Amino acid sequence: MGRAFVYVILGGGVAAGYAALEFTRRGVSDGELCIISEEPVAPYERPALSKGFLLPEAPARLPSFHTCVGANDEKLTPKWYKDHGIELVLGTRVKSVDVRRKTLLSSTGETISYKFLIIATGARPLKLEEFGVEGSDAENVCYLRDLADANRLATVIQSSSNGNAVVIGGGYIGMECAASLVINKINVTMVFPEAHCMARLFTPKIASLYEDYYRAKGVKFVKGTVLTSFEFDSNKKVTAVNLKDGSHLSADLVVVGIGIRPNTSLFEGQLTIEKGGIKVNSRMQSSDSSVYAIGDVATFPVKLFGEMRRLEHVDSARKSARHAVSAIMDPIKTGEFDYLPFFYSRVFAFSWQFYGDPTGDVVHFGEYEDGKSFGAYWVKKGHLVGSFLEGGTKEEYETISKATQLKPAVTIDLEELEREGLRFAHTVVSQQKVPEVKDIPSAEMVRQSASVVMIKKPLYVWHAATGVVVAASVAAFAFWYGRRRRRW
Repeated sequence: MGRAFVYVILGGGVAAGYAALEFTRRGVSDGELCIISEEPVAPYERPALSKGFLLPEAPARLPSFHTCVGANDEKLTPKWYKDHGIELVLGTRVKSVDVRRKTLLSSTGETISYKFLIIATGARPLKLEEFGVEGSDAENVCYLRDLADANRLATVIQSSSNGNAVVIGGGYIGMECAASLVINKINVTMVFPEAHCMARLFTPKIASLYEDYYRAKGVKFVKGTVLTSFEFDSNKKVTAVNLKDGSHLSADLVVVGIGIRPNTSLFEGQLTIEKGGIKVNSRMQSSDSSVYAIGDVATFPVKLFGEMRRLEHVDSARKSARHAVSAIMDPIKTGEFDYLPFFYSRVFAFSWQFYGDPTGDVVHFGEYEDGKSFGAYWVKKGHLVGSFLEGGTKEEYETISKATQLKPAVTIDLEELEREGLRFAHTVVSQQKVPEVKDIPSAEMVRQSASVVMIKKPLYVWHAATGVVVAASVAAFAFWYGRRRRRW
């Protein structure tokens, strides 16, 4: 028993939903596209699980956060897929893939063949057992990756009001879940091995501001240590956690957020794996020309930094999905995936955005004292490579994004850059307006501002005229040659 499709998306997360929408916009025909997912529901916006889903009042529930509402676009309900002739194969695990034969075998024994495959399998949470700690199966130990996890966590939260929660991990899941637990009137202690929260992105100065706010909300921090074991009651429910530093913390609820691992096992030995993910080119195409990979599972070239990266964020999933579909459906007009790494979060009254790469010298700016609007720049080898901003306006976030994408030279000292703050980004962006030809001195280095220097190439009118003549000649020859070939 088997079925055949032109396009198959393996995985039903965020990336799958955005890919499906892009397919329909590019004219996919009824019956050509199939999405296979282990989850029993159509693709949804995963960030909602650690935010709106856990609220005590008017919590978010499906169908309100199906993709692609996260990008203020259409909401793709199951009916939407049916209306567009897209086959949803839900609650189904694929147990093997034969890339050479272009087939997938489901756990039910069905064979599904494809012409093009998009891998959107995402990643799975790292489990405590992988670090030698048993107890993940206890009813009050929760992870958060999919809807089933969120439902389980929400249920445990309801039964733990005014109780004690221990959050293991200081990254995205840890910080966002801790905020939700506080809102649910649960006492929270966060445990992580790093010196401060969000260690992969935040500087100590940035982290201290958020940590101080969390402390004001009652959150306790235990840093520089890890979980070693649980204590259980007679019902095998966790009652306490033991830490490597000797600490003993009572617990009615444990949330674990210690990282993820890309789901690549079906393709190991068949596709090239790099940095933990499936290696793709700038068109999201793997080492097999008929297979593409998107989202958390893909390792792709980040043009801005000239190296391969695997990024774990919803923005990358959305944009890589659109690009892969464009590359499949319209390869001639699809260029390189020129992606600017982007991360964001919203907790309590905070809302921050980060662009680029957190490497090099750090320059903090803004009003750290009142915690309302502040930011940081990262400068590496004399160029701006990363920008962070808390409490910005839509326009300010757009400005730091554009400035980071330009990777401008920073020609002022770091103290002056600190004083300029957002003005620096505004200057960079404003000076990108291309002046009229008559205003550009020939072969001259033009100083754009006190802080940024750009070199303008000499422009000559005869260069432009020659280009027009050559282009017209090529077009005329192509037209003549095409008509002649049709006659043949």
